[in-house]
Parts: sequence; C-alpha cells; structure tokens
Amino acid sequence: MDYVLTLLSFGSEGWGDQILQGMALTVALALATLPLGLVQGFLLALAKHSSDPNLNRAADIYTTIFRGLPELMTLFLVYYGVQIGLQSLIGLFHEGFYLEINSFVAGMVALGVVFSSYASEVFLSAFKGIPQGQYEGGHALGLSSYQTMRLIIFPQLIRLALPGLSNLWLVLLKDTALVSVIGLSDLLRMSGIAARVSKEPFLFYGLACALYLALSLISSAGLVRIEAWARRGEAKR
Repeated sequence: MDYVLTLLSFGSEGWGDQILQGMALTVALALATLPLGLVQGFLLALAKHSSDPNLNRAADIYTTIFRGLPELMTLFLVYYGVQIGLQSLIGLFHEGFYLEINSFVAGMVALGVVFSSYASEVFLSAFKGIPQGQYEGGHALGLSSYQTMRLIIFPQLIRLALPGLSNLWLVLLKDTALVSVIGLSDLLRMSGIAARVSKEPFLFYGLACALYLALSLISSAGLVRIEAWARRGEAKR
C-alpha cells in the first residue's frame, strides 16, 4: 500500500504531478476544440439549410468525409498530411524550408473537424424544429435576416440543439485520448509512461479510467444544469 501511495504522490518520487498535468492538458484540448467545432458545425448547418445547391453540396461532401473517416485517420491526415503538404508547397519558393505542426494545434483541428461534422447534423435538426412562422414573424416586425437569426431563431436553436451537443461534448472529451499517438502529453500518454516505467499498468491505466469517468460525470452534471437553465421558460407556460 505504501508503494502505491508513493507512486501516486506528488514530487520526485511519484507520478501525481505528471498525471495531473496530463489531465489538465486533456481538458484544455477539449475546451479549445469545442468553440472551433461549434462555429464550424453551425456554419455547415447554415450551408445545408441554405437554398443554394452549391452550399448544400459542399457541406454534404465535408460531413460525409469526416463522419466516414475514423477519428484517428483524420488526426494523422492533419498532423502528417497537412504538414507534408504545406512543407512541399512552401518548399517550391523557399528551398530547404522545414515546417512542423504543433501537436496541440493538430489535435484541436482534427477533433474540431470531426466534431463539426456531427454538430452540423444536430444544428440542422434544430433548424428543422423551428416553424417557418418564426422567420415570417421576424420579417413582419421589420427585422433584417441577421436580426431575425440573432434575436429569434438562434436562442431557440441552441435550446433545441443542446441535448445533442451535450452528447457530442462527452464524445469529444473521450476522443482527446487519440492525441497521445502524436506525442501530446495528455492524460492517457502520461498514464502509459508511468505504467511502463513503474511496471504497474493496472494501477495507472485504472487511474486514467477513473479520471476520465470523473470528468464525464462532472461534465454531465454541468450539462444538466445548463439544459435546465435553457428550458427555464418552458416550465412557466
């Protein structure tokens, strides 16, 4: 028991500092990816909801590709493919140029495009749940299309999309574990290093499982409160 407590302690003899830093990086990556994925997903939903067939087609192609590819493949494409492509392109003008994409940025972009592909469908379903009369009412009040979207449609859209987006957040939180394969020192990678060095894989991988579960439970509790706040007006009707 003392040996286990020593391994989990903070300081030079234990791995507590590294595990905590890995968990912080995992949360930071998920939080950094969330707004990127939400904005992209909303724009994709607007394109799919648009009457322009070219926008519809482009958005459909985007979501089909990134919903069809495994998340790990998307991560490799961004981290290695984009890096090689940019390096080759810039190398045409600057010989000997070398480019290395930051692992955190690569993970954020890769997870963001996957998240946005699924979020776009959630937003699109929410768009379809808003009656056409809401748009007509905004125009009847003299509001512009932008004002109608911002003041009337968007608040309802968020309320309708929130349950689906909440599930996607939990998926995103777990998918951050994929970035360990490109060298980012997240929770899973630091747990793996500790397990190999200490030769205690059950201890550290079990700890990683417990921490991921704790993050999910905390997120779920927070999301329940957010959904209750978003629906506070319905209870009064």
